[in-house]
Amino acid sequence: MLEQMPSARPIIDAHLDLSWSALGWDRDLTLRLDELRRSEEHMSDHRARGNATVTIDELRRGNVALCFATLLARAVPPGAVLPPSVDLDTATQQVGIPADGSSRRALDYPSRAHAHAAAQGQLAYYRQLEQEGYVTVILTRSQLESHWQRWSAEGATPHELPIGLIVTMEGADPIVTPEQTSRWYEQGLRAVGPVHYGRSTYAVGTGFQGPMTEAGHALLREFERLNMILDVTHLSDESFTDALEHFDGRVIASHHNCRALVPRQRQLTDDQITRLIERDAVIGLALDAWMLHSECRAGAGMGDIVELEAAADHIDHICNLAGTCRHSGIGSDLDGGFGREQTPAGLDTIADLQKLDAILEDRGYSSEDRDLIFHGNWLRLLRETLPQ
Repeated sequence: MLEQMPSARPIIDAHLDLSWSALGWDRDLTLRLDELRRSEEHMSDHRARGNATVTIDELRRGNVALCFATLLARAVPPGAVLPPSVDLDTATQQVGIPADGSSRRALDYPSRAHAHAAAQGQLAYYRQLEQEGYVTVILTRSQLESHWQRWSAEGATPHELPIGLIVTMEGADPIVTPEQTSRWYEQGLRAVGPVHYGRSTYAVGTGFQGPMTEAGHALLREFERLNMILDVTHLSDESFTDALEHFDGRVIASHHNCRALVPRQRQLTDDQITRLIERDAVIGLALDAWMLHSECRAGAGMGDIVELEAAADHIDHICNLAGTCRHSGIGSDLDGGFGREQTPAGLDTIADLQKLDAILEDRGYSSEDRDLIFHGNWLRLLRETLPQ
């Protein structure tokens, strides 16, 4: 029997690349974490090998009751390169490719049709996990309430419960045309970020600058019609502004930190955070050390540079700007192309997210505020957005 973390507060994690970790990295997420790590001991293609942090067991041990589980497949035509403004070493860690760029690990495909097929396979993986009892794909408010009641019931045993999944898409390349969005929604997709790194058919993302395209505006109209959640994570500054001007629906930033603390384009400016607060958005804390501390660089012994306290600094910043804890959440991005070699000191597995509880308590956050940050804000947003 798994030993749950002491005094475990329920967590909703708004960004986990579970299917990409499984299918792109050939990982069996149903293994114990020590078994998974041992299975990669002979591999040397990436620093993250042998350093995984996320399995079904660890999610349960950390009382992660629900997560936003991504579909991630980019359309990158042959000959295209990563954005030149992104440091190569950092970019390789973020997208999970070897430092020489020789293999993009089932992430980049030559067309949107290819990306569509790959994302359909990732969705099928989630459905198979559901068939085997490891997860529950949540489509509606009533399903959400039923799932949350099971996890919140007195005497509940998380090691026996399925993890709830909200299916999201990181980069909209698998949506071949805006009109196809309704089909994806029928299949369970509930939130979409229009772009990942670089330029896409719909928007401009991390590493480049520029607004959304006309196709991107059409995509947003479909999102609004369907009540699809827009995830602004990875949008360039211009595309971020453009998206908010053309979309009146529900907005989130699933895994974003603060540019005031880490001055890189990948982070949110205070003005962007303020605009998200005005839209009643929730901003998920990312646990990649590169996004937590300005001195961090990929593969530079970052555990010696950044402690888990740095994560609380970003939560503090958002809550201080908002004057409330209503807009801060967790979107860890753990195993999103990196592993424990690129997490803050003290975070060895996703279950260690629970350590944030004591850190926030020491900073004066009430139990009610910590509930909001750990799960309450995401729960409220989903209750207000999912169909009945």
